[in-house]
Amino acid sequence: MKIVMNALEKIDGIEIYPIISLIIFFTFFMLVGYLVLKTDKKHIQEMSNLPLDGDNDFQYKTKNDSNI
Repeated sequence: MKIVMNALEKIDGIEIYPIISLIIFFTFFMLVGYLVLKTDKKHIQEMSNLPLDGDNDFQYKTKNDSNI
């Protein structure tokens, strides 16, 4: 660890990278949070029930089916 710290101390301006990464992470987190809160509740309910719907028979057809 001492070697890494010594190498990083020699780089000019290295202290800005953690600040930039924190700003990017915080901005992304806030954007995703905003989009989740802004999303229509009906759309969320529809997406959550999608795996439970039984009308998606097209997934189970094979090449031998005559309806393809």
